[in-house]
Amino acid sequence: MDIQFSDLIANAPHAPGVYKMYDAENNLLYVGKARDLSNRLNQYIDIPKLELHKQVMRTLVTHVEWETVATESDALIREQELIKTLKPKYNIMLTDGKMYPMLALTTGEFPRLLKFRGKISQRRDVYGPYPSVSALNETIKTIQKVCGLRTCTDTFMRNRARPCLLHQIGRCMAPCCNPDTQKYAESVRIARKILTGDSRPIINDLTQQMQQFSDSNDFESAAIMRDKIIALTHTSNRGKRQNNAYSAILDWDKNVSDLEQWLGIKIERAGVFDNSHLFGTMPVGAMITFGHDGFDKSGYRHFKLNDKSRAGNDIAMMSEFVRRAVERGPKLDLIIVDGGPAQWNIANRASNGIPVFGVTKGVVRDGDEHFILPDGSIFHDLPKDSPLFLMLRAVRDEAHRFVITYHRTTRAKKMTASVLDEIDGIGPTRKRALMQHFGSVRAIMDADLSALKHVPGLGKSAAEKIYAHFHSEVL
Repeated sequence: MDIQFSDLIANAPHAPGVYKMYDAENNLLYVGKARDLSNRLNQYIDIPKLELHKQVMRTLVTHVEWETVATESDALIREQELIKTLKPKYNIMLTDGKMYPMLALTTGEFPRLLKFRGKISQRRDVYGPYPSVSALNETIKTIQKVCGLRTCTDTFMRNRARPCLLHQIGRCMAPCCNPDTQKYAESVRIARKILTGDSRPIINDLTQQMQQFSDSNDFESAAIMRDKIIALTHTSNRGKRQNNAYSAILDWDKNVSDLEQWLGIKIERAGVFDNSHLFGTMPVGAMITFGHDGFDKSGYRHFKLNDKSRAGNDIAMMSEFVRRAVERGPKLDLIIVDGGPAQWNIANRASNGIPVFGVTKGVVRDGDEHFILPDGSIFHDLPKDSPLFLMLRAVRDEAHRFVITYHRTTRAKKMTASVLDEIDGIGPTRKRALMQHFGSVRAIMDADLSALKHVPGLGKSAAEKIYAHFHSEVL
């Protein structure tokens, strides 16, 4: 009998403790701690949300044990004892005698972000411990994007004559050269809220700023706010899913065969659609394809919206993109759309008879997915830790990744063109060199003349033109 992971943890208590996971040969795979064992173990049901090594480990688990303790601190101590003595295969922390990685905000006028291992008393304002170095690095990256706090040493900061690359790409406020104590202190306050899990007010504030920028047609600033919101949301949700890990844990041939049997159709190639826009501007769409051998990159397609009257209307955009894909190929045996009945209906009308399958979210977003079958009926009962469910989520997420990447590229090109095309003598090659060097149009606009002259292939004359254009001075 195929026992689901949810059956293995059905009786886990709502209490602090440690848990041990075993494979079919009763080898100990992993030891973990929890404030609430039931809640923690239920997080393992949703495999794609786990770190990569845990995703692989989770597919091997056939038996789970747990023991309760009095407090969460006792659970942490007990976990360390078990890992150091039993050395489970998939515990990549603590086997070398080190403590978990932690993060600190130093004291002083311009606190820096600092990661370390050691006794908590060695640092002030400590946050953590973090489950892995990658989780810690992701948190630091988010704090940099949202708050612009420095990570450099005090000596490095004191000896800077000009901002470093992190400032140019929008990840540091550069207190070395722009010592605005009050503004930096406000960023530190926001960082503390994020680090203590109180990120929802920050997301709300950023959302309001994004809307204000959009209302004033400052779409580049709105896009910066949106990127901050995305980074902060992903950190709050334990990081973005790692799509590249799906192929390692999915049996594509079996899962596609199961999908064929479920839907009663033969599938050589299926197409998955998604679209993206920023308040109706720069609307784009994308299709990824897959089959029995996994993702089929040869069938991937990007779409720019031809009918601009549809911009911002997700349903109308979906109609155009599906119709164009069907008319121009590649040949599809199944169309999958991310959305509810409205998206399924419009795709079904544009599909020219190709079966349409919908992946939609229920009342609880991100975890309550259900499906619209080709006959229009809704199916709720596919276990979310089943291989077929994981494959369907994987292809949906791959389509989302593909279209978001394309939208960001389109947005960057448009922003670059809209500003730099006004400058005589700045063609595609120089625009590309500027973007590669500075990372954003805003950084180009803020750059001093010396920095512009250091752009490879730009030249002194072009640098002076760009500086004069943005600073309204005659050189």
